[in-house]
Amino acid sequence: MPNSKLIIADTEILRGTRVTINLELPKLYNTPTNLPIRVIRGKKDGPIVFVSAAIHGDELNGIEIIRRLRKLSILNKLKGTLILVPIVNVYGIMNLSRYLPDRRDLNRSFPGSIKGSLASRVAKTFFDEVVLRCDLGIDLHTASIHKSNLPQVRTNIDNEYTFKLAKAFGAPVVLHSELRDGSLRGTAQDSGVPILLYEAGEALRFDETSIRIGVAGIINVLREIQMLPAVLKKKTIKSPIITRNSNWIRSSESGMLRTIKALGDIVKKDEIIAFIDEPLGDDIYEIRATFDGVIIGKSEIPLVQEGDAIFHIAKLKNLESAESKLEYFNDSAMDESEFHELNNEEIIE
Repeated sequence: MPNSKLIIADTEILRGTRVTINLELPKLYNTPTNLPIRVIRGKKDGPIVFVSAAIHGDELNGIEIIRRLRKLSILNKLKGTLILVPIVNVYGIMNLSRYLPDRRDLNRSFPGSIKGSLASRVAKTFFDEVVLRCDLGIDLHTASIHKSNLPQVRTNIDNEYTFKLAKAFGAPVVLHSELRDGSLRGTAQDSGVPILLYEAGEALRFDETSIRIGVAGIINVLREIQMLPAVLKKKTIKSPIITRNSNWIRSSESGMLRTIKALGDIVKKDEIIAFIDEPLGDDIYEIRATFDGVIIGKSEIPLVQEGDAIFHIAKLKNLESAESKLEYFNDSAMDESEFHELNNEEIIE
């Protein structure tokens, strides 16, 4: 979108500047609360992209991804504007909670209302002041509490534009994901703002591999839409695993979960992936894969009740191809030298 003049919350962001803006949110017991955002505007106009994290207050990886991202000197070559929102749910993070104090899920409260619940009011401020000003968004998530996710980008793979960007991101898996009512991605899409959803790691934990893939992925997307220049020495980029369907395998019994398969493992139909042991008895129950696929999410707590979701498996047709792709990603996760390259690399002007 044309952005010769950019104003957010009555603050004009001039070309070639970096500005911190505090959006006013509802007070918490008369304690002022703000939503801090950092705006990096290049010297030349271009797309406006936001990167957000911690819509769920216990999802911390994205906060670190944005912290590392904004320190990269490659952003001095930015064309267009990057809006960074490291903590959207500022209330939830104070309590290490996924939800807001009113127990609502912020990611089911969009587009929000200034007369609605606390969650609705926060959603309204973020959506109006940030999302609607942008051409694209990248929303950073982790798994929910006591679960972990293999790094993956979720998008509508039938949408040519977002599918292209999802592949360019460079996560091991691209998963087709339908839109949900009240979600940021669904509401933004209806308003003409496509969003990529990056899921990686575990709530309340940092995962270094997930963080590095996330930082590199955002840079890859910015290059894909020509907000950052291309590199002179291009690396070989292997295509991710692309899957349209996934399902959670649920516990058939209550007891102690003993997993024998990990995130990123390829599994075959009927293969044993875990056992459930009776803590006070001798019975052992087998958990088997219900189809061929790759484990993209799993429970991290050994205590399970009957019906608990314990393994998230993405369906695959070609297991051999998928295994080679995962080996590539495991061997090529960004290390410190690659972060150094992002601050010193040769670029095409």
